[in-house]
Amino acid sequence: MDKAADDLRAIRLDQFIPHPPAKVWRALTEPELVARWLMPNDFKPEIGHRFTFRTEPKKQVGFDGIVYCEVLELEPGKLLKISWSDGKRADWTVTWRLEPEGKGTRLFLDHEGFDPGDELQQLSRRIMGGGWRSSHFRAIAAVAAEL
Repeated sequence: MDKAADDLRAIRLDQFIPHPPAKVWRALTEPELVARWLMPNDFKPEIGHRFTFRTEPKKQVGFDGIVYCEVLELEPGKLLKISWSDGKRADWTVTWRLEPEGKGTRLFLDHEGFDPGDELQQLSRRIMGGGWRSSHFRAIAAVAAEL
């Protein structure tokens, strides 16, 4: 697949977080901490665990405010991959990878599975890409700083 096609199917980002991987991992996997930077949830870091995120509905993209998820892969301190679905159109995966870098962590995000031919999914990709980029990485770093 060429880069242009991949750009329509995925959000791929990475950011340096000036905190050690153990703190970033906690921010990504402890439900009360995840709720502080993303959404209220009933997450458990266990492969096969099904959980939900809840937030305000987004009528412009047909989103009722509930994200249905399942933990697909887990390597403590290194990798977390979850399914991410709105129960209707979206069937995505979100993967977080952590790599030590100096005294901090390089945090990678791959949010994959957007349909390039679905206008609502492409709108969602643009909205979510902006959110991951502009606020969520900063919020993860802020939560990790408090640990």
